[in-house]
Amino acid sequence: MSQPTTAEPTAADFARRGGLATLRLLALAVVAPPVALVLFALTVVSLALIPALGIGLFVVPWVAALNRSVTDFLRRLGPTWFGGTIDRPYKPAPILGGPIRKAGWVLGDPATWRDLLWLLWTATLGFALVLLPVALVGQGIYGWVLTAGVWRPIYENTGGEWYAFIKVTSWSRAFGAGLLGTSFVLLGLTLAPYVLRLSGAITRSLLAPTKEQALRRVSELTETRSTAVDVSAAEIRRIERDLHDGAQARLVAMGMSLGAAEHLMDSDPERAKAMIAEARTASVAALNELRDLVRGILPPVLAERGLGDAVRALALASPAPTEVTVTLPTRLPDPVESAAYFAVSEALTNAIKHARASRIWIDLRHDGQTLRITVGDDGRGGADPTRGTGLAGVAKRLSTFDGRIDVASPTGGPTIVTMEVPAGAR
Repeated sequence: MSQPTTAEPTAADFARRGGLATLRLLALAVVAPPVALVLFALTVVSLALIPALGIGLFVVPWVAALNRSVTDFLRRLGPTWFGGTIDRPYKPAPILGGPIRKAGWVLGDPATWRDLLWLLWTATLGFALVLLPVALVGQGIYGWVLTAGVWRPIYENTGGEWYAFIKVTSWSRAFGAGLLGTSFVLLGLTLAPYVLRLSGAITRSLLAPTKEQALRRVSELTETRSTAVDVSAAEIRRIERDLHDGAQARLVAMGMSLGAAEHLMDSDPERAKAMIAEARTASVAALNELRDLVRGILPPVLAERGLGDAVRALALASPAPTEVTVTLPTRLPDPVESAAYFAVSEALTNAIKHARASRIWIDLRHDGQTLRITVGDDGRGGADPTRGTGLAGVAKRLSTFDGRIDVASPTGGPTIVTMEVPAGAR
């Protein structure tokens, strides 16, 4: 049985591969260095303004956002240009907080300084690296231009032109320049894919997460998986407990009542009728408990009408006046809607039970990538996620979706609970 043979690369494949790499290097050489130089200068100036006037605290997050938009664009090019994906290494931004907290988040993120190093590299040595194959190809093409006859007017005006080590003063020397130009083009096209790959490797080393960050992310995912398992196990235990102590006990009692009524039907019909009536009452109570249990697992209004209407239903049932604002262009995945619903329910319960709020407001927004939930109240404040199980449970539930929670609750109020969950449309 013959072994499959691998097709040898043809001259067309070589030209296509080298030409595409050269064009990409040309784009990088033309666009990336000036942009990197401007951003590097802006970053240095914004950092210098922090001790001088304090203005840097407001400017640094803005400049960092510009830097990250540029590096994110490079990351999107990674699979097609550099032969591999480049993940984002940044720490999550604080949900709440003023400019000082945002500036601290930016300055405390090691990825910010690695972005700055990438800007410096791109504007200096990186520019020289990507320019080398482009310059070789360009110089080779100029040799062909001289060979095509352009050398003659140059010779008539200046007495000839040096092309590398050849002074073109005749057709024979022009053909020599053409041959040398061809070698330049071949060398440039040969180097271009390797230089592009090397540039991508350096870019990846500066813009991708470090090994420590990758290991930390693995640890976070392991913890998140463990949390999800714990939450699911706790939910199963709650359902089992509710069934055992509620509906199951009533159904057992109803069966015993019906059995006793069956034996008393002939000897004491009135007593049998009373026991049947008790069984009917127990069946109604068991049915209501089963309905409540189902609502606790997945409220029908949430399944049928979505998160917005389900939260409005919670607000209507709230004893305190509750204002709801919903900006959800489309339905979200069912697990996300369920987690968000119970998170809002818990925050609403806390506002009524512990904060003694007289007014509550809820805001739901989705920007296409992230669901943002804000629950505020005018209660007495002092809410702390580290104390008690309510907000801590919400944080655990949201963490299974890489969600986060931030609480601003000074003593005396108001309390603002903000939750963010990454979620695309259904």
